[in-house]
Amino acid sequence: MNRHASPRTWLTALAAAWLLTAAIGGAEPATPDLAPIFNATDLTGWKVSGAPYWKVVDGVLVGESDAEKKHSVLCTEKAYGDCVVEAEVRFAGEIDSGILLRKPELQVQIGVSRSLKRDMTGSFYVEKAGYPEEARAARAAELLVPGGWNRIRVEARGDTFTVWLNGEQVSRYTTAAHREPGPIGLQVHKGVAMKVEFRDIRAARLD
Repeated sequence: MNRHASPRTWLTALAAAWLLTAAIGGAEPATPDLAPIFNATDLTGWKVSGAPYWKVVDGVLVGESDAEKKHSVLCTEKAYGDCVVEAEVRFAGEIDSGILLRKPELQVQIGVSRSLKRDMTGSFYVEKAGYPEEARAARAAELLVPGGWNRIRVEARGDTFTVWLNGEQVSRYTTAAHREPGPIGLQVHKGVAMKVEFRDIRAARLD
């Protein structure tokens, strides 16, 4: 950069550099006012679809399968279109969970993929299409804290869906196939002996 450039030129260049950094990913953008959607006491505002595998223990939302290993989803009663949802999640072992958004349903994977047999946390899963290459999480393995609390943030804005893990962007997926508002869902996958925990679940509409 020219050291003799005017202050306005310097500011313009710095702004351009900041925008470039934001465009290619990195730290989270400014957070809108997120309201709690889990009261840390009971399942008020949520409903269970499938097996009754969800309960609240010491302020933590727990999804845990039994010997029958059935499918179970806990969904908000409210629908969300453009939105941000954040939560802290903790798990150990080979679980298969996720955060579900919009209609038709789009899933952000948490844990091990049944089809790929490896951890795909932060990647997008599309029904009948699997994990599109461009929608797979980058750097998730190095950011994930095994057995500890991890903060995941998902933003749905128009046709663009973005995931941050522990403050760093790990995936972005652009598709026009998931336009309709839908509930926010949390999953216990069938066929897996698993336990997943969530806390501090918050969301905000952007539309």
